[in-house]
Amino acid sequence: MTATPGLAVGGADEAARRTALARMRWTATGVLGGMLAALGASALLQPAYPALQWVRAFAEAGAVGALADWYAVVALFRRPLGLPIPHTGIIPANKDRIGETLGQFVEQNFLTPENVVRQLDPPALANAMAAWLADADNSRALAASICDFVPGLLDAVGDEDVQPLLERVGSAQLARLDVAAVAARLLAVAVDNERHQGVLDRALPAIERWLEANRGRIVEKFGEASRFTPVMVDAYIVGRFLAGIIALLHEVAGDRGHPLRRELDESVHKLIADLRTSDAYRERGRALLHEFVHHLRTERVYRALWDRLREEIRTDLAADHSAIRGVVADALVTLGRAVAADEGVKAKLATWSQRAAETLVVRHRHHAARLIAVVVKRWDAHEVAAKIELEIGRDLQYIRINGAIVGGLAGLVLHGLAKALGA
Repeated sequence: MTATPGLAVGGADEAARRTALARMRWTATGVLGGMLAALGASALLQPAYPALQWVRAFAEAGAVGALADWYAVVALFRRPLGLPIPHTGIIPANKDRIGETLGQFVEQNFLTPENVVRQLDPPALANAMAAWLADADNSRALAASICDFVPGLLDAVGDEDVQPLLERVGSAQLARLDVAAVAARLLAVAVDNERHQGVLDRALPAIERWLEANRGRIVEKFGEASRFTPVMVDAYIVGRFLAGIIALLHEVAGDRGHPLRRELDESVHKLIADLRTSDAYRERGRALLHEFVHHLRTERVYRALWDRLREEIRTDLAADHSAIRGVVADALVTLGRAVAADEGVKAKLATWSQRAAETLVVRHRHHAARLIAVVVKRWDAHEVAAKIELEIGRDLQYIRINGAIVGGLAGLVLHGLAKALGA
């Protein structure tokens, strides 16, 4: 039997339930057969043994009860004996209506704002969310799950989509950027914290190493410019010159108040002022930015940027110690700890979750009812009946057995009443 799309196919557990259902069917049928056998035997032997009338009354009523319950049980799921009897095969015939009714029942009795909010318990939910996120292991697992979607998302974004996207979020913003003003702010931050002096401290030894490494080349170039002096003289002059430069570098490195440092400060402050106020600097910055944006807007550059970014992200996510996963996990831990430590934030989170749940339920609970109805309608009617019978069939077979026993007892009572009234 081919499974209908959307209808779960059972495994070992379903096979066990099928076996149990078949066993109960045979048991209930055996009870019916026993009643019929007792009825036949008592009817044949009653003339010789009058007391068997009580057995006959019991068996007769029990057989009728068992047959009636067999008919009722079978009529729920199929036509008894395949006969076209009206109002049989109730579940297959009314599958669509059952699905609609089930959906309405779930919507009206389960998916109500009161029930959902009561189950959520927003304050407890906020505490649980904060505590869960604050645990580093949980946040790492959540970060890994989130990042697992990234490669698929990267593949879903086609190369033809990259240029318009970067055009909107990148080039459009760059075109409005005041490069001179940004440069002035960056330099101002560096000067306020004297970071430019730290840069100079690192640059001075680098300059000294460069001069020492290129001493021979400097001598050679000096000799080309001064053709009439001996090589030894060229080397001496260049050596003395470099020695003086290096001595000056040492003086500047060892003296925070050196005049060259003050000149550097003055030059940087003047440059900051010019960047902020000079139209010439502003226009030069705009021209440079225009050239950069124009170059960036070529498809080749966009594709190169996108390919590089995509490859970097994939490489990082594939690594055992992914920086992206680490950043996401740390952010989640920080969020969880911040929420856990702030009662005001937790109260706002609880209020938000309650309102969100109420809004979602009010707006979309009818979609759940519609989904149930559509899914049930898509199922095969006979498979639905078989599934339902598998779930409740054993209990229905007990009804057949009980019907035989209760019917037999009722037959005894009625027979006794008839005897009493006849007497």
